[in-house]
Amino acid sequence: MPIITAFESSPDRGRGQARDMRVRWAFEEVGQTYDVRLISFKAMKEPAHLALHPFGQIPTFEDGDLTLFETGAIVLHIAERHDGLLPKDANARARAIAWMFAALNTLEPPIVELGMAMLFERDKSWYEERLPVLKDRVRVRLGELSRRLGGVDWLDGAFSAGDLMMVTVLRRLNATGLLDEYPDIAAYVARGEARPAFRRAFDAQLAVFTAASGS
Repeated sequence: MPIITAFESSPDRGRGQARDMRVRWAFEEVGQTYDVRLISFKAMKEPAHLALHPFGQIPTFEDGDLTLFETGAIVLHIAERHDGLLPKDANARARAIAWMFAALNTLEPPIVELGMAMLFERDKSWYEERLPVLKDRVRVRLGELSRRLGGVDWLDGAFSAGDLMMVTVLRRLNATGLLDEYPDIAAYVARGEARPAFRRAFDAQLAVFTAASGS
């Protein structure tokens, strides 16, 4: 069965923010069993793992003679080989893939930049001046996404890999309070989190943290 790598001790403390969550969720949506190899931060930078992921990150994906890195590539691979994450109609399928790219290329960069600042730059003299700028950059994207949603449940008809990727990206804002400013987006994220496949993936990732912390 496919094997993915995940943090042995996740820095997100089991909140479902680590990027293996995206792959776990995709597997759960399509009903594909998978195995997980847990890896330490030290091992992530050693040759064996670098042969799988040249940038020394997680997750990686191994299935037979195929090895992949980058969650977008992995989720797309899963979605193309199993029913449930991409529409049958060719145009709708292309649009779902476009939303995957939008989540990773348009929404995620300013969200990650904000998160990194909040985690690692609080002691900098310029932090208080920079933080509103970073938040406003995210608000621009959230406003655009809100207008596109227009009150519908999912981005383009039925739930797809585009929604899976978008929800996991947006969840990175949970600690910022920004989602509260956009009730329609908050409701969209909540719909994703309510899916049984998401809950199974979340519980599986949380179990790793619980075991590692002994709680």
